[in-house]
Amino acid sequence: MFPFRRTLTALAVMAASFAAACSSDSSTGPAAPDPVIGVSATATGTDKITVTFAGRTGETYTIERAEGAAGAFATASTIPTLSANGTQTYNDAGLKVATLYRYRVTAIKGSASSAPSIEATATTFALGFASADIAADITTSRTLYRDTTYTLKGFIHVGNGATLTIQSGTTIKGDFNTLGSSLWIMRGAKIQAQGTADQPIVFTSSRAAGQRQIGDWGGLLIIGNAVDNRSGSVEIEGSGTDGTAVVSGKNYQVIYSGGTTPTDNSGTLSYVRVEFAGFAPSLNNELNSFTFAAVGSGTRVSYVQAMATLDDAFEFFGGGLDGDHMVAYEVGDDMYDMSEGFSGRLQYIIGFSSVQLTPRTGAGFLASDLEGIENDGCNGSGCDNGFDTQPFTVPLIANFTLVGCGNANCVGASGGHGLMLRRGTGGFYVNGVVGRWPADGVSLRDANSFARGGSVAVPDLASADLQVRNVYFMETPALFQAASATQFTLDATGNSLTLGGSSATALFARIPATGTAPTGVADFDWTPVAGSPIATGGMATFTGKIATKAGTFVTPTSYLGAAQPGGAKWWAGWTNYARN
Repeated sequence: MFPFRRTLTALAVMAASFAAACSSDSSTGPAAPDPVIGVSATATGTDKITVTFAGRTGETYTIERAEGAAGAFATASTIPTLSANGTQTYNDAGLKVATLYRYRVTAIKGSASSAPSIEATATTFALGFASADIAADITTSRTLYRDTTYTLKGFIHVGNGATLTIQSGTTIKGDFNTLGSSLWIMRGAKIQAQGTADQPIVFTSSRAAGQRQIGDWGGLLIIGNAVDNRSGSVEIEGSGTDGTAVVSGKNYQVIYSGGTTPTDNSGTLSYVRVEFAGFAPSLNNELNSFTFAAVGSGTRVSYVQAMATLDDAFEFFGGGLDGDHMVAYEVGDDMYDMSEGFSGRLQYIIGFSSVQLTPRTGAGFLASDLEGIENDGCNGSGCDNGFDTQPFTVPLIANFTLVGCGNANCVGASGGHGLMLRRGTGGFYVNGVVGRWPADGVSLRDANSFARGGSVAVPDLASADLQVRNVYFMETPALFQAASATQFTLDATGNSLTLGGSSATALFARIPATGTAPTGVADFDWTPVAGSPIATGGMATFTGKIATKAGTFVTPTSYLGAAQPGGAKWWAGWTNYARN
């Protein structure tokens, strides 16, 4: 029996060896590495998340990211083969604000991959989740970040040649408790504030929505080194209430006259909104939402909005910057005010006012003298040749839509004009729509201004420095203020000026009726409706002085107003509308 048992044992060993050999021959590759452990995700900013996990020697890792609770995974990064065990970190950037992201990690060793790790999640921070005060002047270059809400506590001057850079999506508040708090970009300094349509830069009141008022804070001022036509030392309106001594954070006197560089560059504003601003320590001595004093043509301003302002939405003292896609909502005084030799070019501008808002207590005087455009030559001290002081105010304003309040309740005794042209001003005003002005469409107020157009009813395209061409007027009692010894008119037919019978609501896709309070941006669509008289009638080809002035910056259009029929709604997404 023993030999037989030995034979059976040998056969069993042989069978086991054969089975092992067969198993080895059928293997598909090396064993897969174990799943990755310790994966975590932590938000570190509005667009950043840090992913960590436990790494192992000899393994490569693929990090996958998915947006939202149900989004599909895609590779975000790969970490090369490790030479030692240890915690691995991946900093993910360029993400969406306040958005949930999911992460998982896969280990790779040779040609084998592990199963994906357990998912880790994190949500990027909302804009402005942190806070900081600015209470002193800025004298070295600085960046304001979108993850922080900043509060201006005082009159903050950016000087000493510094550049203030502001990230898109950043909110800057003017401190309500420090009357007149404001931001001043001084001569020689720069501001680089470049927002986007979905992340505009917003300057606003420190008070909560629903409590805000015009004049809650001072506004944004830029002072350049371009030319102004007033001689001597001329200070910025509203400055100097704390004297002439330069004290950080105080409202010391700021001079803007005497510039010599027409091409001066004070920086860039794009997708910037200024809300509930203005400060008027005395009558005709005010800070505006946007104040541009002697700002040169090297400065660029695009896609900017002034909303709910104590005085002017945009005021230009001399200089010659170029601007486009500008919006003024609910203005205490003028929508666009240009004077003292301003020679810039503005295209695609909107103005809308429906009510006279009530300023905060202590903000100062309210002009209540609403105009669409108020342009002056030279007035006051330093006008060495009176209204004929050069350089003349000769801007080019193209594709403007200016809609007033429609009644006398929100304008002063001398207000309510769509265009107020006076004190020796010139300028080219083309392809516009002007309506709901209770006084008239145009007040051409003095012989000096009439002389800029050659003192004739149809100014010569080749030589005149004052031209009002291809403009449609509606819901306005008269095209021009009645002629007199101090009032002048232009010929409607010769200048393609139309006093139409259409209502404003019939011209545009959507704007509120007169006397109706807008409820939000959705109430505004400035696109001409089909068949609207403003969908055509534009000066489609520029000639003469208008063509020379336009250069390559201003484009002629076959339509009137700020919006192209069927075109992009360029104000959508970044503008706002609120009364408090």
